[in-house]
Amino acid sequence: MFKDIESFIQEYSRKFIESVGKTADEGSVQDHYKTLVQMLKDHIGVNWVNAKKRDPEYGDEKQVFYFSMEFLIGRMLEYHLINFGIEKIVRDGFEQLGIPFEKVLEQESDAGLGNGGLGRLAACFLDSIAFLKIHGHGNGIRYKYGFFQQKIVNGDQIEVPDYWLKDGYLWEQRKPDQAVIVKFKGNIRGEVVDDRMTFSHENYEPVLAVPYDVAMVGYDNDFVVNNLRLWSAEPVANDFDLGSFNHGEFSKAVSYNSEVQAISNILYPDGSSLAGQELRLKQEYFFVAAGLSSIVQVFKQRNKSFKEFTNKVAIHINDTHPALCVPELMRIFLDEEEMGWDEAWKITVNACSFTNHTIMPEALETWSIELFRYNLPRIYMIVEEIDRRFKLAVNQRFPHQKDLANRTAIIRNGVIDTASLAIIGSHSVNGVSDQHSEILKNHIFSQYYKIYPYKFKNVTNGVSHRRFLLKANPGLSELISSTIGDGWKYDASELEKLLPYQQEPAFLDQLAEIKYRNKCRLAAYIQERQGIEIDPHSVFDVQVKRIHAYKRQLLNALKIMDLYNRLKENKKLKIQPFTFIFGGKTAPGYYYAKMIIKLINAIAQKVNGDKELNGLIKVVFLEEFNVSLGELVYPAADISEQISTASREASGTGNMKFMFNGALTLGTMDGANVEICNAAGQEHIAIFGISAEEVIDYYNRGGYDPWDEYHGSSRIKKLLDQLIGDFFGTDGGDFRVIYDSLLRDNDQFFVLKDFFSYVEAWQRLNLKYGNKRQWFESSLANTANAGIFASDRSIREYAQNIWKVKSRNIGS
Repeated sequence: MFKDIESFIQEYSRKFIESVGKTADEGSVQDHYKTLVQMLKDHIGVNWVNAKKRDPEYGDEKQVFYFSMEFLIGRMLEYHLINFGIEKIVRDGFEQLGIPFEKVLEQESDAGLGNGGLGRLAACFLDSIAFLKIHGHGNGIRYKYGFFQQKIVNGDQIEVPDYWLKDGYLWEQRKPDQAVIVKFKGNIRGEVVDDRMTFSHENYEPVLAVPYDVAMVGYDNDFVVNNLRLWSAEPVANDFDLGSFNHGEFSKAVSYNSEVQAISNILYPDGSSLAGQELRLKQEYFFVAAGLSSIVQVFKQRNKSFKEFTNKVAIHINDTHPALCVPELMRIFLDEEEMGWDEAWKITVNACSFTNHTIMPEALETWSIELFRYNLPRIYMIVEEIDRRFKLAVNQRFPHQKDLANRTAIIRNGVIDTASLAIIGSHSVNGVSDQHSEILKNHIFSQYYKIYPYKFKNVTNGVSHRRFLLKANPGLSELISSTIGDGWKYDASELEKLLPYQQEPAFLDQLAEIKYRNKCRLAAYIQERQGIEIDPHSVFDVQVKRIHAYKRQLLNALKIMDLYNRLKENKKLKIQPFTFIFGGKTAPGYYYAKMIIKLINAIAQKVNGDKELNGLIKVVFLEEFNVSLGELVYPAADISEQISTASREASGTGNMKFMFNGALTLGTMDGANVEICNAAGQEHIAIFGISAEEVIDYYNRGGYDPWDEYHGSSRIKKLLDQLIGDFFGTDGGDFRVIYDSLLRDNDQFFVLKDFFSYVEAWQRLNLKYGNKRQWFESSLANTANAGIFASDRSIREYAQNIWKVKSRNIGS
């Protein structure tokens, strides 16, 4: 793109005058941000045109369409500069021009397109799909106000709208000419035409789905330009009811517009009310129907027969939210393309694949029949028929297991089970870690595994090491490249070449210095944003992830309370200085998790304000944790807290980001922690807790009695009594719900059962940190063995085993 600084400065100065109408030294920081983004967009456009010229069949290969409710792509500007190999040229060029490069980067907001690991994973996958030169595209929703912006006020999570689009989003391109109509409600009329039953949708509520495309470009790849297509819900026409307005009925005058726009306003509206459930269902059908309509239209332009559909199109259902891909694709084939049922079903199943990301019952979505049928009448008819044919086939195959069909039916107990729909309607069903996939086969979906053993696979999650190591940790990246070369950027398995340097004290000293600088960087951020001073020489013990009971931030919080109690009782207790760092959001309606956030902040206030401790331990809850903040946190962490109840976490991806950056995992044998343990070596992490098998056995037996733990340990009894006493001052009574969850409600996630095992594992790391040579040997072992957790590896497995597409990148 630019060979040197001089050519960049020349081109940039010309572009700036052309775009802004003044010289570069006269422009604002925002002007420079907009100009640089436009230059990169122009380059991406040129790449796309050149790719089509080089290959007349460009775009004719099989395409992958990745449907997901979330895509947390973070900030794009610096990442594109790195992908194009010009980050240093631009940085140095801006320095010569007197333009503050870091401030220019800060002009970009994180795209408000997700909440947690699901969205970060999807973004990593799009990155690897582009890098591997696979023609693959994301399909999601353009949320006007994101999930929400998190504020911590008096220790409480407060949700305010995320105005990430207030200045526009420069990376997107609106394409109104490719908008489609999505139909809700109404009634279905069937009639026989030419000996064939046809169906027409009448009196429906139309919603205009307008696509916004964001280009996805891989590292050092000028060949493939992919898309993240985001759909925005808009009124079909500007339906302003002037009559109602003039009669003073102001809400009625704009009610249609408001109801339509609500579909793409926020991610995961509160589902505790019927209106919230209806909006969620509309969201899921909206982006599925819009995406599939677009896919089929493009396919028909390029192909003459639907016999080629599964050779040209792969549709991936990322968790249960897009499960309606199955009946909607059937609707298109049956009603619009006039196929017979058998042909349509064969194509649909062979086109669709499904990834399950959870075993938590509340995350396996179901919809009431009444709600579903009212909003999606034709889709309900198709789901009914899929279910009828499925049960008939199961009864024929398993005549002596009369109840099997009923236990696995899509429609049962008054609801529609979306996981069942996705499993039955896909040719492949995969879990996201070795352990998770086995739990799906043997427990959660065991009845479906009996019916469809050939469908079930595993693809362990992965993360983009180019974003979360190369970009996020430039100091470590430079050390790696200067030591083993640049091959690791293309093939993460080459990080294994670092293993011999475990015995090189000088190299370990450099690792320690880089870690310290990264901790100073995060400490400065925390001081600036939250006014808390932390010691970069202390151990950074970090747990950043979505706040949920099974992820057990509570266990971590109780550990800190216990440590505080012991320090107050024994002034001679020897520990390393520790900074405990938390971060993450929870759903606005999840009261229990919000109380955990409040508890953590109450602990922080108690600990940080105790002058007797002299700063030996500090607690910080990071407000508004997102991708960009994660890029500061992961490189700075010493300890990675991955402490979910065994068997409850499907995989995790934060654990992998920490591992790439040399943090030591403190965790249960849950999800991908099992594979991290195998890869890094048990001596380089700290494992604790009851096993997944024991947890499942406890659940089958109705749990355990937490009162035994309470009465059996004075330390645990003191902790729980502090939750409801005056330990936290006037806020003490607030934590009764947590106290009750641990005792009255039988400690569903085994917090007390695992407590001492957890504290002992933490103590092992505390002692280990006293030997810096040993610590950084383990840190290096983690980084060097992390290559297997690159998303490139995951996508190669999807491409080969599920999507049946070629990945053409063979390295640098």
